[in-house]
Amino acid sequence: MNVLVVGGAGYIGSHCVRQLRAAGHRPIVLDNLVFGHRAALSPEIPFYKGDLGDEKVVGEILTTEKVELVMHFAAFAYVGESVTDPLKYYFNNTVATLHLLRTMVKHGVKKFVFSSTCATFGTPEKLPISEKTPQCPINPYGQTKLDIENALKNISRAHGLSFACFRYFNAAGESEDGSIGEDHDPESHLIPLAIYAAQGRIPEITLFGSDYPTPDGTCLRDYVHVDDLSRAHIAAFDKLEKPGTGLFYNLGTGSPTSVREIIQAVEKVSGKKVPLVEGSRRAGDPPSLYADSSKAQDELGWKVEHSTIESIVETAWRWHEAHPTGYVE
Repeated sequence: MNVLVVGGAGYIGSHCVRQLRAAGHRPIVLDNLVFGHRAALSPEIPFYKGDLGDEKVVGEILTTEKVELVMHFAAFAYVGESVTDPLKYYFNNTVATLHLLRTMVKHGVKKFVFSSTCATFGTPEKLPISEKTPQCPINPYGQTKLDIENALKNISRAHGLSFACFRYFNAAGESEDGSIGEDHDPESHLIPLAIYAAQGRIPEITLFGSDYPTPDGTCLRDYVHVDDLSRAHIAAFDKLEKPGTGLFYNLGTGSPTSVREIIQAVEKVSGKKVPLVEGSRRAGDPPSLYADSSKAQDELGWKVEHSTIESIVETAWRWHEAHPTGYVE
């Protein structure tokens, strides 16, 4: 299919573009390059610089490129920033996405794949987190994603839109062939920060809390490889043929890894020490979060190929060693 990937020059979006091509689809990318990188895309990929909420631009792309399905990765995703600047998140993640969806309906594009988040669940009472876990976001980022999930249900009923929402946990790692990777400014993810510290790019990383009720006292999270995530999105395409279909899937390995275990994995893979200082807990950090992804496995035939944290870290270390300053543009 001709697939418009909104936010396709970003971390997860660019990996999905790569997997789309491998699966025989034709990706077209729309990205404003606020966080994305043109260098993350092959030169032959049709690329449009613009905003997802620009109905004129999006409409022209849908028509010109004969788009059959839209994938949306163009969200702001810094939880802390969403608390201090909620308007930024509501305008981009909610309002602009509604403009995108209205343009799709207007032009008769009826298939949509949405990048959602485990942040829609807030702090769950039971683990692992399944699709039936109550959704109670505790920050504007998670709320804006849930707003779109709910809007999709209503748009689907009214206009026959078919959609799949993927709520994933901690996306991690870099492309399996080493061609593209993770380059955020600012960087907030643990694995690249631990790698930066091992490389000497930053002096140290801070361990936020060592007294959690977990085996080693540090937070447990579910890290899932970005290529595994991308393959799950594409596996849902066949399920969207029936008008009005609405699908929701959690994506994770189901095996939580602690902060200390991440640091140990980086040290093992790199052969270098990760300088570390211990700090106090951060507000809003639950002790443990991990997924029950059995629904995606059963219905989509999805399989986690990177099942160990060492496998994920190895792909990240390889890319960051080859690209010590990230993308050069």
